[in-house]
Amino acid sequence: MGSGRGGVGGGEPEIGRRGGSAVTGGPAATDVPAATDPPEAADGGVPPQGPPAPDDESSTGGRGGKTKWVRRSLVAFVLALLLPALGAEIALRLNYTGEPADGTYTRGQDAIWLGHAWVDGRKTDADIAVLARRLKSTGIRDLYVHSGPLEHDGTLPESDYPRAAWLIESVHRELPGVRVQAWLGDKLATESPDGLRLRNPATRTAIVTSTRQILAAGFEGAHFDLEPLHSGDANYLDLLDRLHEVTQADHAQLSVAAHQIDPLPAFHSFWGTVTNHPKWWSQAYFGQVARRVDQIAVMSYDTMQPLQSLYGGYVAQQTSLALEVTPDDTDLLMGLPFYHENRFGHRGAAETVPAAVRGVRLGLSRTDAHRTNFGVALYVDFAATEADWTAYREGWVR
Repeated sequence: MGSGRGGVGGGEPEIGRRGGSAVTGGPAATDVPAATDPPEAADGGVPPQGPPAPDDESSTGGRGGKTKWVRRSLVAFVLALLLPALGAEIALRLNYTGEPADGTYTRGQDAIWLGHAWVDGRKTDADIAVLARRLKSTGIRDLYVHSGPLEHDGTLPESDYPRAAWLIESVHRELPGVRVQAWLGDKLATESPDGLRLRNPATRTAIVTSTRQILAAGFEGAHFDLEPLHSGDANYLDLLDRLHEVTQADHAQLSVAAHQIDPLPAFHSFWGTVTNHPKWWSQAYFGQVARRVDQIAVMSYDTMQPLQSLYGGYVAQQTSLALEVTPDDTDLLMGLPFYHENRFGHRGAAETVPAAVRGVRLGLSRTDAHRTNFGVALYVDFAATEADWTAYREGWVR
């Protein structure tokens, strides 16, 4: 969501033909006459024998030998890169097998991301009525309503959410018990010179002030989506500590959209070196973030998986990894892809709601089947189809 989202790329290694010595035509070995001294040339010398065979050149360190060495080194390098990824894809497919445990359905802790139209004046009472009918009898408790974005200096113009009071009042009337949180985000200047800089103390202070501002406007929580946020960012942890003090004092929620966890050990470091976009967080860093918030929602989409079975296995893996390090008193939500795109990192036919729901249930079953503070988060309302809602209800709500 926001500036970008991810998984382990699949695919079998493509191995080209290896070069070898040229074989020329000639008699079979049994037909070769007995060796004789070579005939003398007309000038009395030994006739020329022709260019050396490739093996002769290899043995003397010639160009052919170097070419073979380079070719074999490239093949070895490609295999070294692709075989672990291929093994990981096989593991993901196996991770999608089996049956989820009984009772691994909604706990009434689900959430949905809502677009900016809900606070800028485009939505009406009629839309509220439709939303209420849609959400009743589901497990959705929290609405993350886009109310930003933050300015690059951390400030938030009040003009960005002029209809917030109307929305909050309407939701409380039509959907008692459902909370309305302000979804705030911005692009971080971690991979380009443009964006919000968390390392600037004044920027972090401004974000804290903006949070006080939206709570004063009536929102029941602040939901942050800052991307791309690199694993290990200590400034982000400092910001969360300060934000949590503010939200706790106001009896409000602090929630965050979280990057995916390394699908292979230290994969974010490898990917960052190759692409300058680490994308994933280490499991340890994910746990550090989860301990500082009330809710953490994993953006478990945009995974680069080509098949539903691989995507579902990936979601199962992410669910288990997140459960292992999220405190019991923190709500853990796994993202469901309520949108349909085809681009690098996301294949709509693979990243489906049914595959994600099954993956969530499998991961929950294997790791902490009875956990109470757990749910799914639907991204995003304005791109969802009837099929998405049906898959959510039939697969998760029951």
